[in-house]
Amino acid sequence: MSGDRKVTIVEVGPRDGLQNEKGIVSTADKLNLIRLLADAGLSRIEVTAFVSPKWVLQMADHDAVMRQAPQGEHLVRSVLVPNEKGAEAAIAAGAEELAVFTSASESFASKNINCTIAESIQRFIPVMRIAKAHGLRVRGYVSCALDCPYEGAIAPGAVTAVSCGLRDLGCYEIAVADTIGRGSPDRVGMMLQHVLEQIPASMLACHFHDTSKQALENVDVALERKIATFDSSAGGLGGCPYAPGAAGNVATGAIVSHLHKRGYSTGIDPVGLRIAEDFALSLRHDC
Repeated sequence: MSGDRKVTIVEVGPRDGLQNEKGIVSTADKLNLIRLLADAGLSRIEVTAFVSPKWVLQMADHDAVMRQAPQGEHLVRSVLVPNEKGAEAAIAAGAEELAVFTSASESFASKNINCTIAESIQRFIPVMRIAKAHGLRVRGYVSCALDCPYEGAIAPGAVTAVSCGLRDLGCYEIAVADTIGRGSPDRVGMMLQHVLEQIPASMLACHFHDTSKQALENVDVALERKIATFDSSAGGLGGCPYAPGAAGNVATGAIVSHLHKRGYSTGIDPVGLRIAEDFALSLRHDC
């Protein structure tokens, strides 16, 4: 039984949701989306990514978004950063949490971040140092935790090894991501069981895409293993520029409704969330 157990939702729509849209979403619209999400009770929002516009044009206004994003006593605004330069710029703009990203697939790492997995971990060392100096926590992402668009199925041991590398660096939370959304409940369970032998459930988050329409079933598998943090995107926006055919992230409204029906609390207002999701979907339509 779930009782009144609290589940934390990490809203990634303003970053992971919008980064794959072909039409440029205005800074004003991004800021409005963040405001609506915060008003709905989302306490953790990934607002942008301090990456080169050469690679992700949609995030070219990252400095303006970070500096103008709504603030709140109970709101943590996080930013994805690829390296030391991105971390410095994000902190200067007011980021309250950083996130770094690597992969359990060497092929995906090569195409997505242009280096090996080991090299990506080395890049994060100065990021961790800068974050510590400013009193900020760092979250780590492990992409392709189940499948890679280039290599196919990924061994659970590879996910565990990368997760341990991020933990040893000092990441306080590690999000294992079904980047292309092919994960089935059985395979998700096997992967999580392997990772949980080394990483406690309290340090893990799950990031599911809904390509195969099994994201909510996969959430249930994670819940059974005491994982209580999940990423989602308003309106199910998203995909991945380096994962052809990947559908969007699991929709925030869908996962919140699912959790509430199961007796979990999220602190999120369904009515306010519906307003935010309608706005998010209008951005896709306008694009």
